[in-house]
Amino acid sequence: MHASFNNTIVTITDRQGNALAWSTSGASGFKGSRKSTPFAAQVAAETVGKSAVECGVKNLEVRIKGPALAVSPQCAP
Repeated sequence: MHASFNNTIVTITDRQGNALAWSTSGASGFKGSRKSTPFAAQVAAETVGKSAVECGVKNLEVRIKGPALAVSPQCAP
């Protein structure tokens, strides 16, 4: 997961780093300042999660990149 001040990008890869599924807040239909909200990140993660399950993914290791202020809201439960 890469969280920036403008968008959130969620990518699921295999152990070699090949992308299996990805989504962004913008691709989920959010525009402008709404792309950087925690809800938009949640919707993008749900979208990519459904695609990953279809690819047969059962276990995940989560890595988060981004400035501390942008990462914190998306990580909150």
